[in-house]
Formats: sequence, structure tokens, C-alpha cells
Amino acid sequence: MDFQPKNGFSAVDRTYMRLALRLARRGYGTTSPNPMVGAVLVRRGRIIGQGWHRRAGGPHAEVEAIRDTEAKSCQVAGATLYVTLEPCSTYGRTPPCTDAIRRAGIKRIVAAATDPNPRHSGRGLTLLRRAGIKVETGVLAAEAERLNEAFTHWIVRQTPFVTVKAAMTVDGKIATPTGESKWMTSAQARHWAMKLRYGADAILAGVNTVLADDPSLTYRGRAAGPKRLLRIILDSKARTPLNSRVLTDEWAALTTIVTTRDAPRSRVARLAERVCVLVAPSRQGRIHLPWLLARLGAEEVTSLLVEGGGEVNASFLLQRLAQRIVFFYAPKIIGGEMAKKAVAGEGARSSAGTLHLRELEWRRVGPDLMLTARVD
Repeated sequence: MDFQPKNGFSAVDRTYMRLALRLARRGYGTTSPNPMVGAVLVRRGRIIGQGWHRRAGGPHAEVEAIRDTEAKSCQVAGATLYVTLEPCSTYGRTPPCTDAIRRAGIKRIVAAATDPNPRHSGRGLTLLRRAGIKVETGVLAAEAERLNEAFTHWIVRQTPFVTVKAAMTVDGKIATPTGESKWMTSAQARHWAMKLRYGADAILAGVNTVLADDPSLTYRGRAAGPKRLLRIILDSKARTPLNSRVLTDEWAALTTIVTTRDAPRSRVARLAERVCVLVAPSRQGRIHLPWLLARLGAEEVTSLLVEGGGEVNASFLLQRLAQRIVFFYAPKIIGGEMAKKAVAGEGARSSAGTLHLRELEWRRVGPDLMLTARVD
């Protein structure tokens, strides 16, 4: 007999939901602007089908699991469906999953999290209950919500979930006074950085990074197929060199230069011949970042990875525009007042203005340390 905790979910329920969460993670980097979702079908104590949402526009996890079961010539009717997110109940790129569930004869639904969209939250579960299906929610809800934190932020606020990533020495420096910064951290840390890029819709850097390093700002990793990663360059005076990689490589069509009315028109025109150029409103000579985030959100950018220098990082963090940080610390010390800092800007003027972090997670990555945390 299974142990039944106070919340009503058995150890068996949690086991099947953990499998559904592992399946959902297979959609990392490919489902945006949809969430990652996994599903497992169980009948008479045996797994008969499983699936996950593979890419936006493709079948949802519930449909994949039903098809997997049918392909094995197993009977779906009477089964329990474990799914990491409330089944959709509206038409989008695909028909509602609630219809497919009813047609299949599934008798019990165990959902980890409800739909974060305020317009749809609970609607699918209500429709399923009215159809006579037993519905339970909340098993491993925290894990399911963390999995789709970027989607949830975007669907509720209509702006991308912003992660600030930086690689630095243990004394917080990202470059020497002369600007030398290459390979500050280990190959293992750089591998993790590529995983962050793969999970993002867009990557953002400042023009000073382009001038100093001429980065490609692309995904270079082991995943099958290329990653269409949008590249956003903050360049208020249109100083991006015309021969820079982000303007001349095979991914130039994915580059957007964000400038202001203060930029020379001739420079803006030349940049616009090669890539997309946005002229943003400015505040005290700087690009108005809330405007940019709203614009990106409207274009279905759900997650934005900031890989700027100290000034860009400070702009997002100190304006409370970032939701998460990922900082890599190399066992090195540069020292000195002139070395470039990971977070620059004017900084907090009092303890009341200090930026607080929560949900801290430390991980050893080769010789380095990786800190992941939510930003309050």
C-alpha cells in the first residue's frame, strides 16, 4: 500500500511526475514561446505512453503521450495522465488538449501546475472535471513552476525574463585595466554558459563589448542543429563597426542594433543596410530599457540573456529589470581600482538600495564556482 501524505499524493504519483518533469526538460531551448511540458500515461500501474512538447507549433505533450500509447497498441481509455502543466483549453497553433483527453477516455488527470496565464488559469481543469474526469493538481508544483519561470514571467508581464550572466574573478573583475578578458573562467564554465544561451530566445550585449572583443554571440554547443538566437546590441551612438561579426556573419539577419536619436543619422543608415535597427527613447543619454523589454516581449521574446560589461549589467540589475543572475567565479584575483568590474554603474548609495538575492544555488564547475540566484 502506498503511503498517502496529507496532500493526498502518493509516492507513486510523485515518481510519475518526476518522470514527466524529466521529459519536459527535453524541450529546453526549443519550445518558446510555449512552455516546456512533459506527460506520462499510466494504466493499471504500468507506464503505457509518454511524451513532451518538442517545439512551438508541434503537438503538445499530452497528445504526444496519447499517440505514443496508441503506437504501442495499448488502451488509453481508463488511464491516468500525469502532466507538468494544466492542459490547454483554447485553440492556438494546435487544437485544445482538453478535447484530445476527453476523446481518449482518460479517467484521471494529475497536473503539477496550473496555467499561469490569468485568462486561462484553471479553465482546462474545470472543463475536464465537467467531463467527469478526476482532476488533481499540485504534485511537485514548485519544480514545475521553476521549469517554466521564463514563460510564466512573459505570459503575465508581457516582458522577457531577464538573466544577467557574468564570468569574473573572485574579486569581481571581468577584465584587466587594459581590457584583457578572454578565458577568464574554465572550459567547463564556458560549456554551462552555452547551455544558458541555448535556453534563451535572445542575447544582449553593449557596444563596448563589441568594440573590445568582437564576439559572435551565438550558440556553440552539442545540441543537434543550429540555435536561432536573436542578438541585441545596445549602441546609443551607433558605434558598432561595420566589419564586426554580429553584422557580417551568417547570423546577421538575427542581429538588432538598438540606438537613439542622438546617434549620427549617417551611421544609423549604414547599419540599417545590414541589420535591423531600433531607435529607442533615451533617458539621460541612455537607452530606455523598460521600453526595449516591452518591445521584445511583444515580439514573443520570452527570455533574454544579458552578457554585457559592467555598465550594462549594472543597468539591468540596479534598475530592478533582471529576474535572475548566473555568476561564474574563477579562482583568480586581479585587484586594482582600474580593473573592470562585473557590476559597475554608480551602485547603491545606501544599504536600503542594496540589491538582495534569494534562492541561492552554488555549484562547482570545474575549478570555478557558479552562483545562480533570483533577484528581489
